Formats: sequence, C-alpha cells, structure tokens
Amino acid sequence: MSNTESFRCPAYKKCGGCQLDVTYKQQLSYKQRTVIKLLGRYCRVSPILGMDDPLHYRCKVSNAFGFSRGQVITGVWQASAGKIAKIDHCALEDERAGKIVRTIAKLLPAFKIKTYDERTGVGFLRFVTIRIGKQSGQILVALGTNSGAFPSKHDFVRALTEQCPEITTIVQNVSTDRLNLVLGAKETVLYGDGYITDSLCGCEFRISARSFFQINPTQTEKLYATAVDLAELDGSQTVIDAYCGVGTIGIIASGKAKSVLAVEQNSDAVKNAIENASRNGAENVRVLCADAGEFMEELAARGESVDVVFTDPPRAGCSKQFLHALLALSPKRIVYISCNPETLARDLYFLTKNGYEAKKIQPVDMFPFTKHIEVVVELARID
Repeated sequence: MSNTESFRCPAYKKCGGCQLDVTYKQQLSYKQRTVIKLLGRYCRVSPILGMDDPLHYRCKVSNAFGFSRGQVITGVWQASAGKIAKIDHCALEDERAGKIVRTIAKLLPAFKIKTYDERTGVGFLRFVTIRIGKQSGQILVALGTNSGAFPSKHDFVRALTEQCPEITTIVQNVSTDRLNLVLGAKETVLYGDGYITDSLCGCEFRISARSFFQINPTQTEKLYATAVDLAELDGSQTVIDAYCGVGTIGIIASGKAKSVLAVEQNSDAVKNAIENASRNGAENVRVLCADAGEFMEELAARGESVDVVFTDPPRAGCSKQFLHALLALSPKRIVYISCNPETLARDLYFLTKNGYEAKKIQPVDMFPFTKHIEVVVELARID
C-alpha cells in the first residue's frame, strides 16, 4: 500500500463525489464485508483486488462550468441543488485533466465566452469532458456547448493547445439537454482526429467523447484479466460477449477462444466494436447489433450451443428474459461481471437454483473513495 493509505479528501462534504471518508484500508475492508454479506452463501469470496495508489485514477473527467461572484467557476454539477460545487483540485481525477480545465477557465474571459446558466438556459460553454489514455498518454478534450455557433473557435483552440500542448484532439459537442454534463449527438472535430487510442490487456481501443470506456484503466486490466482467466479458455471454445459495448472483453478474450460473438444493442457502440476488432486483428470476433437475450434465444431454438458467456450488464443486472435465454442456451461456463453486488445476488440466486454453481467470486475495487464495487463471478453448469 502506498503512502496515500491514510488520505482523507478535504472536499468530502462539499463535493459529494466521494462517499467514503475513511482510510483506503478501511474502504477495502468495508467493501469486502459487503460482498461477503451479499454473496458469501454462494462460495468463498476472494480478497478484494485494491490499488497500490488509489488517487488520481479517473481517466475520464467531466467538469461543469458556471459563473459566480464575477469569476468563472468549475466543479461538480449538483442536480439536486441546481448548482456547481466549486472544486479546483480533485484527488481522484488525473492531474493532467485538472490542469486543462483550469486553463480553459482562465481563457474564457479573454475570448468573451459566456458559461451556461442552468436557470435561464442562456450561455455557451456548459461543461468540459476530458478522456486520457493511460498507456498512450493521448488526451481528448470535449467542449460541451449550448449551441453550434462558436465564432472564436480557431483562435480559442490555438490558445488552448499552445498552453496545453499535451492535448491530442479537441471536439465540440452540442448539448441542449436540460440536465448538465450530458453529451449530445452532434459533434464537430476542432483539432486532431476526434478520438484517441489506448491499450488494455495488450489490445488497442479507439476512444471518442461518447464511447463507453472504463474510467480506471489500472483496475480494469485486473478486472478483465480475471474474467478471461475464469473463463478457462484453451482455444477451442465458442464465446458470447453479451452487453459487449465497444468490444473490450470479447476482443481481449479472442486470443484464447476459437470464436467470439459480441452482442450489443447500441448501434454507435457496435460501430466502435467492429473498428476495435479490426484494429486488433481479431478476425474470430463477429459483432452483432441485437438484444443479447433475444439473440441467445434464437441460437437455442436452432439447437446451437456455446461454451462460455461473458455478461457485463448495467447496474439493474440481467433481465428475466436474458436469464431465461441463458438457461435455454446452457453454456458450460458463465462469467458474470457486475457493477452492483445487490442485483448480482438476485441473479446468482436464480442461476444457482437452475443448474449452475458459483466457483469463484472476485471483488475488484474499481472506484476508490466511493461505495461502488465491481465483482467477477465464475459459474459452471452442473452436469
């Protein structure tokens, strides 16, 4: 454990981004107890995989911009209070992102760029989202604006990149949603390619402003490496990557599988997954735009079989339809990646009552200083 073990966030009560105001050792102990309480009846819970240094791990940063007492302010948008909690330095965010945000705030007055006022709906700059490639060092800056008109954009971009030459690309994202920090569908590239790339478990992925990509790459590598290990792949298996997103897990697993069917309902994510599979030369990965449950039902109805299913559902867990489709397909092994141990407990109850047993439960601390816990479970079919 690093010398940050006893760190306590000075902005804890002001911000709300952190939910655990205790030492990192105490956080890991709390999360381990939580997983044991919820899932310990299914099998032994392995010790949680924590971080050597739990600070500045967030490689995606979104800061709201506003105006108060004659100056530009940045920080965390608090929807319940309808205001911005001014935070100049966040201990969880990559420090390079903080520097860029502060630089943008200083440049706005010189270019007469007004920040957005949530109450009146007037103003131009709403927020800034920054994506940083942990391995590549590439940096994407997305300027969230209230309209597409940006008269001084060329001069502004020139000034920003001169002061922050580490920036790889800048995009303007037009968002008219009443909620703040919501990326819109309309995007214009102002500088660079409009995306960055980064590597994860030896594979390279393209990341855009709206791509889903885990915010803690250090722990994501542990999470995905654990998931692939639990699948016990030897090159002979047919694999389904359900809820595949941009294809990360399926592509990482493809080197040890015979074939991978990556299934995703979001068409934008499907495009990214296809690009990522091609980028990594994963010729045995087939990406499908479909509902994973319906797709598995169709496979089962045709009498087809698969060996392993990776499932990484949203916080609500797997739907009843998906779980029944999983049983109909009856893979030899299920690797369930969960961001919500409570819905995972519900789904494990169903699966273990219907022909599967939990072989290993591995918690991973993806989000230090928050209550969120990621868990990987290996389930094997009882023959």
